[in-house]
Amino acid sequence: MNTGLFTIKELTDAVGGGITPRMVRHYHQLGLLPHPARSPSNYRLYTDTDVIRLQRIVALKQQGFQLNHIRHILEVEPETDTTKTLTAQLQQQYRTVMQQISQLRQTASALENLLGRDRHCQIMQAEVLSQLKLLEVETQVGLGGLEQLWSGLDAEVHNHAEAFQESLQRLLPNLSHRSEIEQHLIAQLVLACGDVSLVSFVNLNPGAIAASRAALKAGCDIVVDIPTVAAALDQTRLAHLGCQIITLIDNPHVTTAPEAEIEFWQRQQWREKVQQVSQGSVLVVGYAPSVLLEICTAIEQQNIQPALVIGLPIGFSHAPAAKRRLMQQKIPWLTVEGTLGGGLLAATALNALVESLIDKPDCHCYLSRVIEK
Repeated sequence: MNTGLFTIKELTDAVGGGITPRMVRHYHQLGLLPHPARSPSNYRLYTDTDVIRLQRIVALKQQGFQLNHIRHILEVEPETDTTKTLTAQLQQQYRTVMQQISQLRQTASALENLLGRDRHCQIMQAEVLSQLKLLEVETQVGLGGLEQLWSGLDAEVHNHAEAFQESLQRLLPNLSHRSEIEQHLIAQLVLACGDVSLVSFVNLNPGAIAASRAALKAGCDIVVDIPTVAAALDQTRLAHLGCQIITLIDNPHVTTAPEAEIEFWQRQQWREKVQQVSQGSVLVVGYAPSVLLEICTAIEQQNIQPALVIGLPIGFSHAPAAKRRLMQQKIPWLTVEGTLGGGLLAATALNALVESLIDKPDCHCYLSRVIEK
């Protein structure tokens, strides 16, 4: 073989990331990878340029881009002045994805309307399911019949309070690989936002549960980014544990993420306050991405050493970046990846940890996950 050329097997070995020869051939068919030259024996021969391009494909795919989106990105050379064109293409692709998500959300909502019913509604639910099989939805009469089915099912909700935990058991994915405390935490987060898909984005490192329990038992400081988060905390239980709540941006007029960002950037005193966080504190960020980024910087510079950071700021670029940076830290952390977040979710996460500690002080289920790591 000529020096600097790779067979398809050597190409996949050089790139790694779980890439197989079959996937490479698929990328050829999609136009993601150019067809390579052939050896006299008809073997595909790849160059260093092919290795780099395939590495880019793998990296973009790992970040969540679909293959058709990756093709558009790679078609534009970095040195060409086509940023506006590429941005327009990505915007159109984003709108298409959001439309697909909306359609899937409607399907999920219909399924939740059925599967989320508790035992009090099961008799009516069974009747609705049987009638759905016979329903002719292509006609206006059929559509009216569908509305009648939902109306009959909805009528049952006036007869009793909703059994949230029973509904969750039907809707949540299999969480048997997570500890009992983690399952409770995830269930509370889902109940706080009403979105079961949140489960896929909840992430915490192996030592987060143990660290939170030890810190809370010791009556640690609870440091939040703005007053809105402090207001949503279970102050009675925290007082029982001897925990003091401290607000970084101590301005009662700051109630939203945009306000928190502006306030944090305009006043140096808030940035200095981050540097003064006491060792072993639990930090809860529910709004300002810049607060979480400042916390990460302080940790990296070894200026602060919190017991746990709950990072769920809001935002469409800074927040995901801040969360990724948090997940690189060597201290215990808990986050919801991507743009999902908010003060209610951040407070709910801490409240769930506090509740589990008080209700089950001797539970050690969370230790199995730490040992497995």
